Amino acid sequence: MVRQKVTIKNPTGLHLRPAGILCKEAMKFKSLVTFTFRDNTANAKSVLSVLGACVKCGDEIEFICEGEDEEEALKSLVSAIESGLGE
Repeated sequence: MVRQKVTIKNPTGLHLRPAGILCKEAMKFKSLVTFTFRDNTANAKSVLSVLGACVKCGDEIEFICEGEDEEEALKSLVSAIESGLGE
C-alpha cells in the first residue's frame, strides 16, 4: 500500500468534469484507489463517491493505492491533480 497527500488546485474543486477525469484516470489501474478527505474515504473510481466527498479548492486529500500497480497509479493520479485535471 502506498499513500500520498496532495492539494486540490482546481478553482472550483472536484466538481463533475474534473471528478470524471480523475475517475477515468483511476480506472486505468487494477489497484484499489481511494482517497481520504476529512474523516471520509472515497472510491476514486466512482464519480458519485468523488463528488460526495465535496472537495473544494485548497483542500488536501490523501490518495491510498493498494494492488499490483499501486506505484504507477499513485504517480499518475498525483500528477493529474497537480496538472489541474484539464482546467
